[in-house]
Amino acid sequence: MKLHPVDTGSETLRLMNNSDQSILSWKGIIHQYSRYLPVKSEDAVISLNEGNTPLIRADNFAKSIGGDFEIWLKFEGLNPTCSFKDRGMTVAVSAAVQKGAETVVCASTGNTSASAAAYAARAGISCTVILPHGKIAQGKLAQALMYGATVIAVEGNFDQALQIVRELGSIDKVEVVNSINPLRIEGQKTAAFEICDTLQRAPDYHFLPVGNAGNITAYWRGFKDYFSIQKTDRLPAMFGFQAAGAAPIVNGEPVANPETVATAIRIGNPASWQGANTALQESKGFIDKVEDEEIIHAYKLVAKTEGLFVEPASAAPLAGLIRCAKENRIPSGSVITASMTGHGLKDPDTAINNAGFSPIVIKPELDEVLKTMGL
Repeated sequence: MKLHPVDTGSETLRLMNNSDQSILSWKGIIHQYSRYLPVKSEDAVISLNEGNTPLIRADNFAKSIGGDFEIWLKFEGLNPTCSFKDRGMTVAVSAAVQKGAETVVCASTGNTSASAAAYAARAGISCTVILPHGKIAQGKLAQALMYGATVIAVEGNFDQALQIVRELGSIDKVEVVNSINPLRIEGQKTAAFEICDTLQRAPDYHFLPVGNAGNITAYWRGFKDYFSIQKTDRLPAMFGFQAAGAAPIVNGEPVANPETVATAIRIGNPASWQGANTALQESKGFIDKVEDEEIIHAYKLVAKTEGLFVEPASAAPLAGLIRCAKENRIPSGSVITASMTGHGLKDPDTAINNAGFSPIVIKPELDEVLKTMGL
């Protein structure tokens, strides 16, 4: 069946400004940033038009925590599979297809499995994901299943699942698409480009959650790339936060049985540990751990003050930011950006269990509604 473009009308097109045209022409991160990536726009690209996510100024949140600084939240939940993983996956899967791979494999706490499965489906190849049994949010599991992946749950943790995946990578026609694949990091660094493009500068500080540590490695690479070609005149200090029950980098040793409500960062032995250390050292940054109670508080606060529903892992850096504000660690007037790695609908159970209220059941009568509303 031949598809025809929609005729929007010449008057509508005439009225479009340059920004509108840019939005309409967005074709994903490889098309936009191919000069900085190992996969080029003229190659056979597997894309779902990922990237171009909003950078949202969070003045209400800043005021609520007593911060005299600008906070901007990079809302990666608006990527095609609702997490930042799509940035790396378009590059990794495109390269895999060009190499002749027939299947992709990954270990995952959830978001990677959803993204790998979606991009494999887009490419017309198979996908197998290996998950820690009972340790994945239902929204993420549902995605992997719906995209048609073969889902295998192992009676162990993420680190054990990743070891199996490493071994699978030696099989011909099989491509590993975890962040141990350097192409994933290359794709993920484009979020830093977008932040700088939007602000027309680099931030003073960048806050983000740290699990497998691919993202802190990638963002730092992106900020450095722009700085090296003088697209920005500064480099941010990288501030990473792990959950207290899964804080191997902060503790200085692997965690055998990591536990946290923030399932996306429930990782005891990060694959990109060295990359994280490099980012922290070179940026003169900071890493710390936050308790689950702090994560949940920040998770609820950003929803109530800014209308942003993020996955619990995204709230880890916000919990860290709250603590930094209390300790006067951030100078007045600083520009801060933070990675909101995934959408809150990825983990509906955590939201429902921590909302603090449930629907109020009444009779279907206006008076009852008004009474309940306090009117």
